[in-house]
Amino acid sequence: MGNDPGAVSGDEQAHSVQSIGKKRLGEATFYASYFEGRLTASGEPYDSQAMTAAHKTLPFGTRVKVTALDSGESTVVRINDRGPFVDGRIIDLSRKAAEQLGMIQDGAADVQLQVLGQ
Repeated sequence: MGNDPGAVSGDEQAHSVQSIGKKRLGEATFYASYFEGRLTASGEPYDSQAMTAAHKTLPFGTRVKVTALDSGESTVVRINDRGPFVDGRIIDLSRKAAEQLGMIQDGAADVQLQVLGQ
């Protein structure tokens, strides 16, 4: 894996497969417009209108259902980046995903993540 911040070990991939259906709680944030077009850890350019997100350990391509705890709104995103690296935050969403959850005004939301698979 070397210095590749996006690399995921075989053990992490196996753990992810075992995590399908598992639910996690934490805070979601979304990318600032500053990141538009910049490369994500997977090598894709960030697209604010794509349904994508950053997670610390889930393999790239993993689909995750994100549900806002206050409103019950949910959306499905694909992991294509690493982060967030702030305590308590478990996912960084694209702007479009954040809009679907109604969190643009506040900038963050308490969410539940459910791993759907790849």
